[in-house]
Amino acid sequence: MAAADLLHPVLLHHIVNSLQWPALRPLQSGAVTPLLAGDDALLLAPTAAGKTEAALFPLLSRMAQENWSGPGLLYLCPLKALLNNLLPRVEQYTGWLGRRAAVWHGDVTAGQRRRILRDRPDVLLTTPESVESMLVSRNVDHDEFLRSVRAVVIDEVHAFAGDDRGWHLLAVLERLTRVAGRPVQRVGLSATVGNPDELLSWLQGSGRRERPARVVAPDLPAAAIAPAVSAGAASVGPPPGKVELDYVGSADNAARIIAALHGGEKRLVFCDSRALVEELGQKLRLAGVTTYLSHASLALDDRRRAEQAFAEGRDCVIVSTSTLELGIDVGDLDRVIQINAPRTVAAFLQRIGRTGRRAGGTRNCLFLALDTPGLVHAAGLLRLWGQGWVEDIVAPPEPRHIVAQQILALCLQRHRVGDRQWAQEWNGLAPFDTGAEVILRHLVSEGYLDDDGGMLHIGPEAELRFGRRHFMDMMAVFTAPPQFTVLLGRTEIGRTDPYLLTERVIGPRLLLLGGRSWRVTHIDWRRRRCFVEPAERGGRALWLAGGAPQGLSYRLVQAMREVLLGAVPPVQLTRRATSRLAEARDGAAGLVHPGGTVVAIDGHDELRWWTWAGFRANATLAATIGDLADPTQRPDDTSIRLRDGVDRSGWLAATSDAADRICLPEIDEKALHGLKFSAALPRRLAEATLAARLADVPSAQAVLAEPVRFVHWHQ
Repeated sequence: MAAADLLHPVLLHHIVNSLQWPALRPLQSGAVTPLLAGDDALLLAPTAAGKTEAALFPLLSRMAQENWSGPGLLYLCPLKALLNNLLPRVEQYTGWLGRRAAVWHGDVTAGQRRRILRDRPDVLLTTPESVESMLVSRNVDHDEFLRSVRAVVIDEVHAFAGDDRGWHLLAVLERLTRVAGRPVQRVGLSATVGNPDELLSWLQGSGRRERPARVVAPDLPAAAIAPAVSAGAASVGPPPGKVELDYVGSADNAARIIAALHGGEKRLVFCDSRALVEELGQKLRLAGVTTYLSHASLALDDRRRAEQAFAEGRDCVIVSTSTLELGIDVGDLDRVIQINAPRTVAAFLQRIGRTGRRAGGTRNCLFLALDTPGLVHAAGLLRLWGQGWVEDIVAPPEPRHIVAQQILALCLQRHRVGDRQWAQEWNGLAPFDTGAEVILRHLVSEGYLDDDGGMLHIGPEAELRFGRRHFMDMMAVFTAPPQFTVLLGRTEIGRTDPYLLTERVIGPRLLLLGGRSWRVTHIDWRRRRCFVEPAERGGRALWLAGGAPQGLSYRLVQAMREVLLGAVPPVQLTRRATSRLAEARDGAAGLVHPGGTVVAIDGHDELRWWTWAGFRANATLAATIGDLADPTQRPDDTSIRLRDGVDRSGWLAATSDAADRICLPEIDEKALHGLKFSAALPRRLAEATLAARLADVPSAQAVLAEPVRFVHWHQ
């Protein structure tokens, strides 16, 4: 029997007649049997391979065949915009079976939520943060509303798993399981990852030893679901497509090339900063190109209008940060253009996957490097892509601050929790189990929790720090840097960094936002609002980074080193790119060596250890070599600045046993403030958490195992 024949007959009828599909795609066919059986699963496929339908069709069939009550299925996404984008499709599929779908997130009004609670949908599209807000809200009878949940789909699961939202997701799913009173089927959807088996095991949480699970990935080469290989990632083979690397030297030149090439096409341009999106967007508009912008600090309504106009347009450009990297539908794209390069191969795979969706289309991406470091970065990333390498998705270690947040959230949910029963809520899932006892005792001792005869409840310190807006700030696990809302009359344009409103300027204070120039007319400091009027041109966009520094990985920076040693990525290079790479290799001749790392004096008369190890490994190495490193520096991706006077003999004496005594990086006060809920931890545990996340011990050990060459070098 064909897999499609196992689906509910009404659903199958509409797949054939309403969608006019001649057959299910391989992923959709492969997902039917395990999902109908109630197995946990990870569905892997490139972008636009029908992952949503692969999950929904068998789960909706189960819903109809087993007569689930609503909400029987939660569909979780990392972005509200993705939920809004998916809703019409899900409504169509549920409607075929006489079922309903609804969306619930932070932008849904109180009235809409009351209607959902009163007339429950069968499928609820939401976020993990919204699920937790339901669990703690006084307006939601969560035990009644969520006890019918039978299955959860987690879209773009890789976007959760690699950071603290993943730990938060797992903890909320365990608490949801307690409310439901039964195991809840978990289905993750993802693009290519390097370690699918480990990702699926992670997603299963406390049920990994009890529930059957399967990776479904028929659209990928067999190597894509093999065990991880050296450097911690699987070889998956580069997807077919046309990739070109060009060197343009500036944002002005990038705008000229985008304006001059590919006329009549729909182009999606990725930048890895909001400021660059603004700068490039304005330059394209001045060049007469129909241009739209998308990034997280633009007003939501403006962003939606821009994305809708772009989706319906033809000869136009949208310039975006990673907000359009995930599966939001912006119509059929002709071309993806990448300014410089993303931080990971996985991000590149997501981006190139936005093209080539039309029949006969080809996936393509044009890289435009704005400077020499950007060119080397792009060449290194494309070398890894050409080798079929993609990063593992690994949850950040030691999420003690998320443990503190979850204990507080549980007390909000249950109102009073026994001091011996609290750990049961996460079904034994580490680190939310009894090993978190030291964190709980700290919460009690510092007044975050009150202990009343063995019953725990929210204390005054938690009310003070997190109680605003009914504790809603406690539902998000990241700290957002403060921003000012920018208003034209009563219309919100977006948000800007307060630095732009406080720096000294000569003449009018000008901002760049939404790709347009604005003159500041008034600042309301108390309410964090800034009023503006249109300006002819000029202005600046700026958002200071919050949280821990990111940097590049060991494997990517090693690939950049290989490029400087002569390796060529398997893509088309323009003459400009080829020429500039040759210059970069000449300029780095004394800084890279195939036989090991290099200690050299650079063109600024600074003594540096050129490790080519990535930010985290360099932070680990700087802590490990101690007094040899300049204490005033912040390590970068490629090198560590050394103290003046370090010579070969002193180096050898100080580093001979370094591989056996690796030290974790030191943590400063600013980094602690960037770790949300760190105030609810003992300081030593907060520092230990950040140090573990900043470190890359295996890569540091690999660097220390290499020979070191001392070179006196001036550019």
